[in-house]
Amino acid sequence: MPRYKVTVAYDGTKFAGFQSQPKQRTVQGTLEKALTKMNKGGFIRVFGSGRTDSGVHALGQVVHFDYPSEIPARNMMLALNSLMPLDIEVVASEITTADFHAQFNTIAKCYQYRVSRGRFTNPFKRLYTGHYPYALDLARMEIALQDILGEHDFTSFAASGGVIKNKVRTIYRATVEVDEQNDEVIFEFVGNGFLYNMVRILVATLLEIGNGRRDVHDFQRLFAVKDRQQARGTAPASGLYLKKVYYPGEEAAVKAISMI
Repeated sequence: MPRYKVTVAYDGTKFAGFQSQPKQRTVQGTLEKALTKMNKGGFIRVFGSGRTDSGVHALGQVVHFDYPSEIPARNMMLALNSLMPLDIEVVASEITTADFHAQFNTIAKCYQYRVSRGRFTNPFKRLYTGHYPYALDLARMEIALQDILGEHDFTSFAASGGVIKNKVRTIYRATVEVDEQNDEVIFEFVGNGFLYNMVRILVATLLEIGNGRRDVHDFQRLFAVKDRQQARGTAPASGLYLKKVYYPGEEAAVKAISMI
């Protein structure tokens, strides 16, 4: 059977995360329901590049699935979009090799986190940004981000619900910028993998550093102590976006990112 590699964007607000769960509305379940309908009731399993939690969004989540008959990739995209709810869009589709796996072939991922800086919670941003109304020193956060780069044990930044024992990950790029027009602070992280809630915990720590509540090099201490309790906070799911997933053949792009 042909194997399809499909990229989807979604608003995670009304989903109980990506992964299928009984009696819950999920991204994976919604895609599987549509494909099964296209296949006249024959169940089609969808495999994602990784999970996103309830309320987390995606600009470039990648999935794969095997379909019993070959449909041109563009037609597959059109057919799926005709069955998608308004909070999911299939943005790309291709027929790939039989050994491609959306999760196991991943070489890097890019996550973005958006923080609204307004004094009060903006009702039109509350589902799509985190919120931090306190003073932030951009220079302090830029210095702190340099300590994240490279290979580290991120035990202090892994939520207790995770099941992965090896907490060592490599961060190729970590940036922060201010979007003055929208009054937002935007963080981006590119790495070879991310632990459960890792980006949200990193952002919460960075905001405390930016506000002067932590030492500017506190990441070095937190890497050493390997204690989740000392990292403390977790930024809200609403500000997190899975921006892009990288696969073999895109090593040059990942290398270029790490040199920026």
